[in-house]
Amino acid sequence: MRPVEFTAHNKITLLFRGAEFYPALIAAIDAAHYEIFLETYIFALDETGLRVKDALVRAAARGVSVNVITDWLGTGHRQSVRLNHLLREGGVNHRVFNAWFTRGITRTHRKICVVDRHVAFLGGLNINYDYVSDDGFNTPLPAPRWDFAVQINGPLVVTIHQEMQAHWMMLTGLGLKYRWERFMERRPMGTTLEEGPALAALVVRDNLRNRRTIQKAYLKALGSARKSALLANPYFAPGRKLRDGLATAALRGVEVTLLIGVGQFRIQDAVAHSFYPKLLRSGVRVVEYRKTQLHGKVAVVDDEWATVGSSNWDGLSLLVNQEANIVVKDRCFARDLRDQIERAVSEGVRVRIEDYANVPWYERAWYGAAYMLYKVILRLITLGRYTE
Repeated sequence: MRPVEFTAHNKITLLFRGAEFYPALIAAIDAAHYEIFLETYIFALDETGLRVKDALVRAAARGVSVNVITDWLGTGHRQSVRLNHLLREGGVNHRVFNAWFTRGITRTHRKICVVDRHVAFLGGLNINYDYVSDDGFNTPLPAPRWDFAVQINGPLVVTIHQEMQAHWMMLTGLGLKYRWERFMERRPMGTTLEEGPALAALVVRDNLRNRRTIQKAYLKALGSARKSALLANPYFAPGRKLRDGLATAALRGVEVTLLIGVGQFRIQDAVAHSFYPKLLRSGVRVVEYRKTQLHGKVAVVDDEWATVGSSNWDGLSLLVNQEANIVVKDRCFARDLRDQIERAVSEGVRVRIEDYANVPWYERAWYGAAYMLYKVILRLITLGRYTE
């Protein structure tokens, strides 16, 4: 596992929901001169996806090298076929990740874009409409999906570009090597990178060298927390190490607040409920967000450490999927993200240990059964590698 390497002098801009993210993304694509890499789990051909697709095609028409990776499972087979046709027709290079599970169950769950090695975007937002759930049924949402991305300017963009380039080359083989060499011959070097105050690092999860990098980043932050830790995640089903990390921090006096998205998948909610009693007895404050779909995967510790990314706190994200988070050490950024989380916490419903005193036995049995089923499924998916 490679160490987490921080770079200085980055400008990190927090983007809340699609209302801030998609205009910034499209503006960067429209300003591209040389090259775009974009990778996403879901690329829907709805009004949002068509706007992004049109921007990519416009860039390709200007002679920009545009390279797009979408996940086969997340985007769906029929939509992947149609998207592939539209992108290729517009001069965009497109690759579908792990079609028909030819590489096992792994998925690319990352959401990254790099433009001209000058600006990068990373976070939890897919390319899809904010007011429709990604539950597979296009369920309308009462409010825009609660999610985040970041815009990155500075030296970290080079690292993110290298990660994207390597992934693209892995999917396209030696054919890209020739095209890349031709591209490098015409691309001006020495692009000026905008500087900012933040220390930041790219933290990825893959099935080779970086199997537990994101989990260890969370554990290290929780282990060094002194005052507070605010964490938000939609699919809460972590292994024992992360659950113990939360409980241990709370027991030593850290104010730990866990904001969990509920209401999308009934079995996922039941698994999360199976963990609540121990966390609550340890002093962890658990809050359920029910206003709309919570999709953000974010955390702030002591207003000094913050993360935004694609990694959920479940076995698929932590053990199977390819994921990408950014870790930021900058007090202004951390305070901005904290304000957003605290606002959502104030809109949520706090769970108390007393709530479990009157839970019917059959509900408790359902929580336990859901957890056992989850463990069995995860063991099968990971070929027995999943352990508590």
